[in-house]
Amino acid sequence: MWCIDFFKASFRITVPALAFTLSGVPSGRAQTVSVAAVCNPASDGSNPCPRHIRLHTASSLSAMARVGKAMFFDQALSGSGHFSCASCHEPSLHYGPAGTAPVFLGGRNADRQGRREIPGLTYLERQPPFSIGPDDAVADDVVPAVAVPATVTAHAAKSAVNTASSAANLVPQGGLFLDGRADTLLQQARGPMFDPDEMAANKDQVIKRLQTADYAAPLRELAGVRGQKSSDFLLAEGLFALARYQIENQAFHPYSSKFDFWLQGKAHFTPEESKGYVLFNDPAKGNCAACHVDTVKRDGLPPLFTDHQYEALAAPRNMALQRNKNPSYYDLGVCDQKPDGRKNLAPYCGMFATPTLRNTSTRQTFFHNGIFHSLEDVLDFYVLRDIEPQRFYPEDTRGKAQLYNDLPQVYKSNVDRTDAPFNRKPGDVPALSRSERKAIIAFLKTLTDGWSDENDNYKK
Repeated sequence: MWCIDFFKASFRITVPALAFTLSGVPSGRAQTVSVAAVCNPASDGSNPCPRHIRLHTASSLSAMARVGKAMFFDQALSGSGHFSCASCHEPSLHYGPAGTAPVFLGGRNADRQGRREIPGLTYLERQPPFSIGPDDAVADDVVPAVAVPATVTAHAAKSAVNTASSAANLVPQGGLFLDGRADTLLQQARGPMFDPDEMAANKDQVIKRLQTADYAAPLRELAGVRGQKSSDFLLAEGLFALARYQIENQAFHPYSSKFDFWLQGKAHFTPEESKGYVLFNDPAKGNCAACHVDTVKRDGLPPLFTDHQYEALAAPRNMALQRNKNPSYYDLGVCDQKPDGRKNLAPYCGMFATPTLRNTSTRQTFFHNGIFHSLEDVLDFYVLRDIEPQRFYPEDTRGKAQLYNDLPQVYKSNVDRTDAPFNRKPGDVPALSRSERKAIIAFLKTLTDGWSDENDNYKK
């Protein structure tokens, strides 16, 4: 969870990796937690304990991935003939959306709003399958299982330095999309292609295109005899090709941000970036690292800045979305991924996936409904949501802010009000001042890919 400020715990770890014991957890038993090297920036902004990280080696795309690349940019795979995967996932924007529209306008006539904001496609290659289990953000593996508590239990506080306490929580984790309904990139590719509000293709149309496009011949050869006999198998192979393109193309996971250079001891943070880095990790301040993990684990892979889990943060209802004009309509995230989810997954209604923060500063829409349009807006909401709720939520007839107005009353208890900086109420001092929020944003900008060490003025 980033290089963690362990001065709060009265000690500092500067060795490559070790295990330490935390005591005083609710169960009364000490728990051992594996932690990678952690340290704060030095006075000159350098990393005093640089790490060796395993990076993907660029190589030529396989034949299947080349088919996937052609499909990724093929507008003829949409119902209108005007949309491709790249229409939503712009390569120049790290495969995220362009513009400030909260959701994509798609469909056969480009006049239908998508259900949710467009997520980025970078850094999905290590996403585990969906499961519900212990909240253990430092675990190396996630065991696919579903364990839902019969009743809602108290939420143990979560921070980057106290994973033993929060491990008692049962939380949703893994999966693709904002609700985790797909486990593989192949499954993910199928979703927007056939969604009537997005690419709006139909199965017969896509199969015909796969049989006649410039890439049809190599796809048929790769699909083999079965692909030639079964159109369904040919379709599955096409979706697999899209997945292979995302896995093999280094542009989807370059790990080329200033932070990655800094992590390896090859860059220096500015004073503002260093300040933001420390605040990001401080469990009493930003506490961002509790969910946006920056730890280099035993496998040596770079951090993804997500714990793959889900949170209910109570983003305000976005009335720019046509669906929200209906007062009975609610998008409840995880518990809407299954028909019976609002009953069987009730403790998780209102929870959406914690995204990676890599390349977040290049986005112009945030949260599942695209309600915010800048990192300044997001940080203000995080810090002031319950201190100045009138800034974010409409008032009722009595002039009182309608807290968490995009959730039915029965699910409002799912909202995170335990973890800093959300553990505040009206009249409390914010966890982060405005200048501190500005510093965190400066640090977040170091997570944008495409940085060059030639830009490191501190080395010159």
